[in-house]
Amino acid sequence: MNTDLGSITNTSPLHLVGLTSRFVRDLMSPGKRPGLKAAMLFLFASASALAQVQFLPEVDPYFKFDQRIRVYFEAKEDRDAGSPTQATLGPSLQLTFKPLVKLQNVAAFDLDDAKKRVLLLDAGYRSVTAPDTPVDNRFTTAVTLHFPLKGSFLMTDRNRADLDWKGGVFQWRYRNRLALQRTLAVHSYHLIPNVSVEPYYTSQYGKWSTTDLYAGCLFPVGKHTQIAPYYKHENNTGKSPNSQTNSIGLAVGFFFARR
Repeated sequence: MNTDLGSITNTSPLHLVGLTSRFVRDLMSPGKRPGLKAAMLFLFASASALAQVQFLPEVDPYFKFDQRIRVYFEAKEDRDAGSPTQATLGPSLQLTFKPLVKLQNVAAFDLDDAKKRVLLLDAGYRSVTAPDTPVDNRFTTAVTLHFPLKGSFLMTDRNRADLDWKGGVFQWRYRNRLALQRTLAVHSYHLIPNVSVEPYYTSQYGKWSTTDLYAGCLFPVGKHTQIAPYYKHENNTGKSPNSQTNSIGLAVGFFFARR
């Protein structure tokens, strides 16, 4: 699948989300690398093991201007914090600092080279749309820390604030996502299983109202593409009674750098 950064950023939101579905079909064509088939087997095995799950596609092109500055564009479907199915679309600017040798070792095969740096600062805008509801204008800020652990594990701690203006009403929420990953070698191929937990504090309910649990795997494909299928379980206690949802997601990241 040939991907040009300019063509991605100039397409419509529905087209961007649709890129994921076409990419999935392309992965299953004959002659593809073992890592591609492994990613799809992971996704379909997870989906078949669960009932009443929703599929959440996502496309994330990244472009690195230099060693410190990177931008990316997010287009996805999600259901976070008890929301109905919604489409999220928008850009972010990221600032990173000097890489750490130990992080370079544990994240050597992860195409997201921000994980090789201790600190990542992020600021962005998202347009969040859902049927029969006003558009949610969301401004996001995040501080992410990466820590190398014993046993070649990588721990990520992301602290994010969402500032939402929807239908003339302002709300905010704080999200803390703690993730753990480790690279595994299968012959000459390297895949990266990961797990994470993310609780939400929402101003709407004035409490920690949501907890998301994730289990997934990263599958690097060549030098520029990384496939990330995952399973997500969400428990929302904002309203009574509590609601629980299960989802299967597929995020496809494209990583480019200025020469």
